[in-house]
Amino acid sequence: MSYRGTLGVTHFFDFHTFKPKKFLNMKILQILSVMAFAGLTMLSCKPTQKETPQQADELPELLMRSQVIGPEEEMGYMLDTYNGLVAKIKSNPKDVDARLSLAELMMQEARISGEHGHYYPAALSLINGVMTSELNEPLRYRALLDKASVLLSLHQFVEAKTIGEQALALNAHSADAYGVLVDANVELGDYEEAIIMADKMVSIRPDLRSYSRVSYLREIYGDVHGAIDAMKLAVAAGYPGMEQTEWARLTLGHLYERYGSQDSAMMQYATALSTRPNYPFAIAALANSYAAMGDTKKADSLNAVASNLIPEVGFFVDKATWALEGGDQATTEKLTKDIMEMLADDEAAGHSMNMELARTYLHLKNDDEKALSYVLKEYNVRPENIDVNLLLAEIYFHQGDMVKSKEHLTAAQRTGSKDPAALCLEGILLTRSNQMEEGQKIIRQVFVEVPNLDCSYCKEAKSIII
Repeated sequence: MSYRGTLGVTHFFDFHTFKPKKFLNMKILQILSVMAFAGLTMLSCKPTQKETPQQADELPELLMRSQVIGPEEEMGYMLDTYNGLVAKIKSNPKDVDARLSLAELMMQEARISGEHGHYYPAALSLINGVMTSELNEPLRYRALLDKASVLLSLHQFVEAKTIGEQALALNAHSADAYGVLVDANVELGDYEEAIIMADKMVSIRPDLRSYSRVSYLREIYGDVHGAIDAMKLAVAAGYPGMEQTEWARLTLGHLYERYGSQDSAMMQYATALSTRPNYPFAIAALANSYAAMGDTKKADSLNAVASNLIPEVGFFVDKATWALEGGDQATTEKLTKDIMEMLADDEAAGHSMNMELARTYLHLKNDDEKALSYVLKEYNVRPENIDVNLLLAEIYFHQGDMVKSKEHLTAAQRTGSKDPAALCLEGILLTRSNQMEEGQKIIRQVFVEVPNLDCSYCKEAKSIII
């Protein structure tokens, strides 16, 4: 389970043993309106550009997109807004509202364009500059909320939680502040606290952002059907075609796909593309679906479109994975080199990429020791996080340390998650501990429900039940 940035301030989560009645019985009370995007054109693939840090007295640049990512008029709107805010700040350098609005524009453009290395540091610089001033309570609250949102996107979860708590202290009736704390607590592995925060958030403002968090928490706790229902509510609460709405629809598709409903997943991806043409993440999701079904030609074609729209490292990882599985070592090595450069650029921009680096070393470079060194860095910061523990369980399994693999798998499954990859590993470990029949039963069930499951130990799992 993972997330890309935030929906305003958003994340996606799951549910099982802990189910407050209030949390599970929600009604749509309002519809969220937020910005939208769509579009298409193609340029060559490239890693995210490394940007020169802004000088303290400079305002960050709005990069002209190299292709149409959203509606044709969107870039014009963004440029007009940008120019208007810059003019306000130049006219009155102490205009805090304009500086925060500019930071928020940078955050939004990061989501649209994928140029995280430029926009997130720029937004953070603007926010930090504002926070050195004497601010009234509403402006300080807004600055804290913006900063926490950027920190979440940069995977700096400990600091994001601290800042979020400061924002909440200024406004205990803010759904957005609770949203930040849901996200931070989930990433830090404090799931029960995340549930409390999400319950408060949805009681204040039941909308796309709160429903999406409910969905993610339900999934974490093993309530897959409840997670799907909540994400349907999130999609219904948004306006069709808006980026946030289609991101929620995309996440709904991933839920279907993760638990074996490939047709339903592809229907969601196709709907996202019909309401938001050429949405790169939906194109990439369709590419992965075709790859899972064995149509690598179609997958490669769609992946190329998505990769040319925005420099999203995940698209390059997908293509490198398919090349590796197809035995194309030269392409794998070239793409892996590009991926490492992109991750290095993100790290230089303040984005913690330990998990991404660990997976790249494990899956593409076949270097489990290096992978372990990166995931242990993350484990030292958030040892209770189930995704971190599952990756550790996977690495230790490949190293032949079944004791540590089992230890971290147990930690990864402590919420009752029904993650198919975790269940598959559980089945293998049971067969390794002389519980062959029980292990085979779990593995068979996993592949009945998710026949296209792809994991680094899936081939071994299948060999056990032949």
